Amino acid sequence: MIISKTPREIEIMREAGKIVALTHKELQKHIKPGVTTKELDAIAEEFIRKHDAIPSFKGYNGFTGSICASVNEELVHGIPGKKVLKDGDIISIDIGAKYNGYHGDSAWTYGVGEISDENQHLLEVTEQSLYKGLAEAKPGERLTNISHAIQSYVEAEGFSVVREYVGHGVGQNLHEDPQIPHFGPPGKGPRLKPGMVLAIEPMVNAGSRYVRTLADNWTVVTQDGKNCAHFEHTIAILEDGYEILTKA
Repeated sequence: MIISKTPREIEIMREAGKIVALTHKELQKHIKPGVTTKELDAIAEEFIRKHDAIPSFKGYNGFTGSICASVNEELVHGIPGKKVLKDGDIISIDIGAKYNGYHGDSAWTYGVGEISDENQHLLEVTEQSLYKGLAEAKPGERLTNISHAIQSYVEAEGFSVVREYVGHGVGQNLHEDPQIPHFGPPGKGPRLKPGMVLAIEPMVNAGSRYVRTLADNWTVVTQDGKNCAHFEHTIAILEDGYEILTKA
């Protein structure tokens, strides 16, 4: 069931999203060669709690981190730990914050030091695919118009879209209906209505689309070992379009 939010609820979620965006800005200062993903996790948790929010992911189904920190071929759900970032790595940081009972959720992939042209292109295409999808987030239109716009753009650029992990509704629960694939034909799924709050999060592989989960039962990696990227915003559908909630 899709739960539409009232203007008051969206106002709260705007604050939750702002905390997430500010946490990303704070972490950007610390993403550099030599830092561990555990150190980034500690910085994020302290920052979120200082803003009267709770890290959404900590304890979620037993996840031990406050953020997901996924490096190079790791797609999502990387557990923060002793891994040390190196010059040329790319790292996807997924951040959730629960504020006054509601979640904000946003992921971004960053370069560490100087990255290759190939990695830079992967990041640019994945970020741009997010905005191609958001351009289709219009009241009255079908949900999978977003999905189709993302897949069409990504594949035209020679990359592949992960199928196993999708976007989702957000609210008092971190994951709500509807599920939002980042692939598929247009004109399917529910019609978008004002009050819906959605997390759109294309995950793009440099190689094949296939992924697998490591023995820790969390970290998802590409099957072929090639790098991947992940960009995500939480948005609210409005009467005249959409608003990005995860912005500062």
